[in-house]
Amino acid sequence: MQILTPNTDLFHPQRKLFTCSTITSTLIPTKPLSVSTARKTNREHLRNLENVLKSSTTSTDNHDNNVSSRPVKTTTSTSTLLGGLSLARIWPHMKAAVDEMSPRILKRLQRLLSKSSEERSPKNKLGSNWRELHGSNNWAGLLDPLDENLRREIVRYGEFVQASYHAFHSDPEGSPRDIALPDGSFKVTKSLYATSSVRLPKWIDDVAPDLRWMTKPTSWVGYVAVCDDPREIRRMGRREIVIALRGTATLLEWSENFRPNLVSMPEPKPDPSDPTRPKVECGFNSLYTTASQHAPSLAESLVGEISRLVDLYAGEELSISVTGHSLGAAIALLAAGDIAERVPNAPPVSVFSFGGPRVGNREFADRLVSKGVKVLRVVNSQDVVTKVPGIFSDKDNNSKKGQQNRIMEMVERNNPWAYSHVGAELRVDMKMSPYLKPNADVACCHDLEAYLHLVDGFLASNCPFRTNAKRSLRKLLDEQRSNVKVLYTGKSLRLNRDSIVDNGDVLPSPSS
Repeated sequence: MQILTPNTDLFHPQRKLFTCSTITSTLIPTKPLSVSTARKTNREHLRNLENVLKSSTTSTDNHDNNVSSRPVKTTTSTSTLLGGLSLARIWPHMKAAVDEMSPRILKRLQRLLSKSSEERSPKNKLGSNWRELHGSNNWAGLLDPLDENLRREIVRYGEFVQASYHAFHSDPEGSPRDIALPDGSFKVTKSLYATSSVRLPKWIDDVAPDLRWMTKPTSWVGYVAVCDDPREIRRMGRREIVIALRGTATLLEWSENFRPNLVSMPEPKPDPSDPTRPKVECGFNSLYTTASQHAPSLAESLVGEISRLVDLYAGEELSISVTGHSLGAAIALLAAGDIAERVPNAPPVSVFSFGGPRVGNREFADRLVSKGVKVLRVVNSQDVVTKVPGIFSDKDNNSKKGQQNRIMEMVERNNPWAYSHVGAELRVDMKMSPYLKPNADVACCHDLEAYLHLVDGFLASNCPFRTNAKRSLRKLLDEQRSNVKVLYTGKSLRLNRDSIVDNGDVLPSPSS
């Protein structure tokens, strides 16, 4: 009798394409990166998942000392959630079997699939190393491989931006009363508003009166927060001021995004005939510098508030972190340069941006560098927003000599669409995630939660998604369900997940 065997090669991850670098972070002494000892195939995981799900959930797992532990609920709702995922039903040829996976890996898999509360990476004491994490050396040696403390800081800044999105959508027509910050050690000191110079016909409001907030010229875009917890200040090594800015939300903001011509920045003694003047995208500059009839411009509000805080905490060690996503990432660059130039005795200023577009020309980038502003751009390789607007001018690649190089420089300087990126870059890739579809759509590639998911799993450019990633998948499932692989969006899993008491925003990521 001929025995048919399933083609299990379909479940083999293509890990052979990656060879982990043995370079380690200069900030935190760690062992060389290696995946050879932890290499397991998807087939092995799937064959044993049924066995895991059948095991008793009444025992409590012992957590490692370096991970913050939370009580694990072993209720029938959890069993219902896990029981709903029947791999034997999805793949009939996949049967539970005894495997060579270590008990430690099996326990971790069971724990991450069972918990209904968020698990965060531990916060290490930064001390004097905070300046390196803040970009004093342009993050040299910390990005590839990614330093564990820097990863935690980047995700933290992304969550500040998420708080600005949530606050805006809670009251898009006015000013949010309560801003739920991800870190309880910070307090909000000022709300920020941006005004568009674009004016729409009045009949648009009459057509859709319920969406009048979409056409308001002035909208809430973010906030300023400062750390006021003495313990957290000691952990971070300084008192931190955070400026968080959301991305595009209103119709007028979208209109500003599509004004890609470069305009000169305001200067004390401008020379209009000088082609080497710093220039920025017209729409971004408009939102940052335009004042309304009842409120000052975003630029004036920010400079005034930061000046007040610097005076209030004079004598303390301070830092300013400006973070934003999409449109907020673009405005963050304008704000950082303005603060460094106009705020007396300004502390170190750094920008942590997610999915940011190009903002200005090469002279604008050089101007930020000359002011000491440090910029770390988190970029998804599949995100088209990071590739617009205009024509990209890369100073490092312009190595041609002679007459041809001079002609190219003249063309770039006089081209109204010659843009240049700023600062260091942390590049992640959607295809590295074991949970997201490799052909995810444009919206998912630009989604902030997708960015934080990719950062949390990033080890190095030549390594697969890290096996001990702690960020949950709940938000990703809720916001980008069509872009998550079918294994994590099955009908039975979805129905049973809804019956679980939600103790947090998210469901822990089933990484092992």
